[in-house]
Amino acid sequence: MSGESKKSGSNVEPLRATRPCPECGRPSAREHYPFCSERCRNVDLNRWLSGSYAIPVADDESKADDEDR
Repeated sequence: MSGESKKSGSNVEPLRATRPCPECGRPSAREHYPFCSERCRNVDLNRWLSGSYAIPVADDESKADDEDR
């Protein structure tokens, strides 16, 4: 069903499964996908910009010891 499309007049829109908003869990909206609203989209953007979604990095101590020698 992922490759099908729905015709409405002269516009062709692809079908997309409704998924829960990653911020609040409500159904996503087409214009804000994958979020349900502009507010949830901005909350997620703020988390990215503030560094809340940073990927943790573990230093490899054995490499550091080898580089010192």
